[in-house]
Amino acid sequence: MEVFDRARELGIQAEFVDGQGHRHVTGEAALGAIIDALPAELPRRLLAGAAVIRAGQPPRTPLGEAARFPVRWKIVANPEVTAPKVIAEGEASDGAIVWPPDLPIGAHRLQLVDAASLAEEAPLLVAPPRAYGGDFDRCWLLAVQLYSVRSARNCGIGDFTDLEALIALAADLGAGGVGLNPLHVLFDDRPGDCSPYSPNSRLFLNPLYIDVEKLPGASLDRSAVAELRQGDIVDYAAVAELKWRALRSAFEKFKTDAAAGDRREFEEFRAERGPALARFACFEVLRHKFRKPWWDWAKPWRQPDEARCARLRRGKDGAAIEFVEFVQWIADRQLGDCRDLAANLGMKVGLYLDVAVGVQSDGFDAWNEQAAISRHLAVGAPPDALNTAGQNWGLAGFNSAGLLMTSFAPFREMLRASMRYAGAIRLDHVLGLKRLYLVPHGFAANNGVYVQMPFEALLAVTAQESVAHRCVVIGEDLGTVPEGFREQMADWGIWSYLVMMFERDDRGAFRGPDHYATNALVTLNTHDLPTYAGWRSFSDLKLKRSLGIDPGESDDARWHALTMLTDTLRHHGIHRHDLYAVTEFLARTRSRLLAISLEDLLGVIDQPNIPGTVDEHPNWRRRLPLAVGDIAAAIDAAALKVATRQRSAATI
Repeated sequence: MEVFDRARELGIQAEFVDGQGHRHVTGEAALGAIIDALPAELPRRLLAGAAVIRAGQPPRTPLGEAARFPVRWKIVANPEVTAPKVIAEGEASDGAIVWPPDLPIGAHRLQLVDAASLAEEAPLLVAPPRAYGGDFDRCWLLAVQLYSVRSARNCGIGDFTDLEALIALAADLGAGGVGLNPLHVLFDDRPGDCSPYSPNSRLFLNPLYIDVEKLPGASLDRSAVAELRQGDIVDYAAVAELKWRALRSAFEKFKTDAAAGDRREFEEFRAERGPALARFACFEVLRHKFRKPWWDWAKPWRQPDEARCARLRRGKDGAAIEFVEFVQWIADRQLGDCRDLAANLGMKVGLYLDVAVGVQSDGFDAWNEQAAISRHLAVGAPPDALNTAGQNWGLAGFNSAGLLMTSFAPFREMLRASMRYAGAIRLDHVLGLKRLYLVPHGFAANNGVYVQMPFEALLAVTAQESVAHRCVVIGEDLGTVPEGFREQMADWGIWSYLVMMFERDDRGAFRGPDHYATNALVTLNTHDLPTYAGWRSFSDLKLKRSLGIDPGESDDARWHALTMLTDTLRHHGIHRHDLYAVTEFLARTRSRLLAISLEDLLGVIDQPNIPGTVDEHPNWRRRLPLAVGDIAAAIDAAALKVATRQRSAATI
C-alpha cells in the first residue's frame, strides 16, 4: 500500500494549507518515518473508536457499516479491577446503539459482539454536559514565574513558602488567585535544562521549589545561600547542588527520627499515588544508574515492569527509591499548603497552573507510557508568518491509537496531577486535543504532518476530571485554529485564552471590551511576549535585533501600535496609557478571568522567554528586581484596586 494511502487510513493529514496560505505536502520519507513511529492500530469494524455519551445529549452511538445485526453490547464499570461489574447490556438491531438513560458518569469498557461473532472492545466515556464553570462572576489573577521570586529567606530561587507570601499579597490586592508557570518535575542532574515547558514528567513536582529550611535535619551552606540570593539570574546548577544536599540530609533525619504522624502521612501519600509514584522513583534511580536514555538501558528495564520494580525496591536501591518518593511527598505537602491557604483566604480560584503540551522523550512519562507517547516524534507547528520554517518544540506528545489502547488513562492522570492543587488549569497548545503537528526526528520542522486526535473523547475526559475536581479548564488556543474548534471547545465548557496584543483588527486597532468572550481568560501578554514596559520602550525589538533575530515588526509598526492603543483607551474614556490604564480596559471585558503579570506590575523590561533562543538570552532564569516582602510598597496598590474594582474582592 502506498505510504500516502496508509497515512489517510491513520488520520494523518500529509497535505494541508499552512499558516502562510501555502499548500504543503509532506515528503514521502518523513511520512514513512511518522507512520513507523505510531503504534499499530487494531482493525475496527463495529465502532470507529471510543464511545462518548454526554449527559443531556441524545444517548446514541453509530455503528460501523461492516456490523452484522443484531449487535450485542455490554458495559463494564471499573474494568481495571479483578471483579468488574456489568452495569448495562442490550442489543442493537439497526445502525446505532441507543443507550439506557442515567448511566453513571465515568470511564467504562464497552464489549461488542455482532451476528457474525465479530468481537470488539472500546472505551466508553460517560461525561457531564460541560466542564466545571467556576463559582465566581469575574475575578483577576496575579501571574508569576515562581522561580523568579526573590525573598530574604529563599535559596536563590522562588519556593513554596514564597508562594504563600504571594498568595497573601494577591488576596490583599483583591485577586482571586495566583497563576504559575508549570511546576512539572525536570531532571535533577540537568539543572541547565530549566524550561518549565520541557518536563521529565507532568505527573510530579519540581523539587527545587521545596522550602528546604522547613525540613528537620536539612543542612545548608549559609554562605552559599547568601551568595545565591544576591544574583539577578537563577544559578540552577548551584541551587540544585545546595537543595539536593539539604533534601538528602532531611531524608536521613526522617528515616531515623520521624514522628509517627509524619511517617503515617508519608505512607498514605505513597499509597494514594500508587504504582505511578513507585515507577517514577524506580525510573529516577535507574536513570542515574545507567546514565543514558531509557531506550539504551539494559533490555529488561526498557519497559516498566511492576514485579521488577518491586524487586529493585527490596534490594540495595530501596533507600534511593524511597528518597525520590520522600521528596515528592514534601513537594506535594508544601504545594498543598499553598492551595489550602488560598482557600482559607477566600480566593475563588486559588492556584491557576499551566500544563505543558509535551514531555522530554527521555523522561519518565515517555518511558512509562510508550504506547500513548511517541518518543520518535516531536510536537511543533507548521510554517506561518512569524515562523516561516515551521517549529519543532522538541517534545514528545500523545498519539490517538495509544490513548485508545489505554482508555485515555495517561491523559486523565496528567489532568489529575495538576487539578489536585488548582482551581483552574491552562492546557498549553490545546489545539493538540484535535490535531497535533508532528515532526519526525531528523527532519526539518516544515516536513511534519497533522495527525488527528480523538477530540470528543479527550473533551469528555477533560469534562469528567474538571467537574470531579471543581477545576476550570482554559485552553491556550493561539495560532492556526481549525474551523469550528473554538465553538466545540466552548460547547464543552473549555474556556478560551485571549491575549490583548493579538486582539487587533486589520487596521491594527485594538478590539473593544465587548469583543472578548465571557468564558475566557484575558491577558495583556504572555511569557513569550514583551512585558508592557519592554513593549512601550521598544526594548524587545532592540534585543532581538542584537541577537540576530528578526522581531517581525518594524519601529514604525510599533509606533502605530502605541498610537492605536492610546486611541482605543481614549475611546473608552481612559485618558492614560500606563499599565493601570490597560488593566482597567481589560478589567471591563466580559471575560471572567483576567491575568496580570507581576513583571508588568514591577515595570520589568525583559520578558521571561524569547522563543527561538537557548543560550543567547537567560530564558526562565531572570529574577524579579525586588524581594516578595517589598512588592506591596513598590506597586501602586490603590491604582491597581481602582483598575480592577469591577472584579476585585478587595475594598479600595
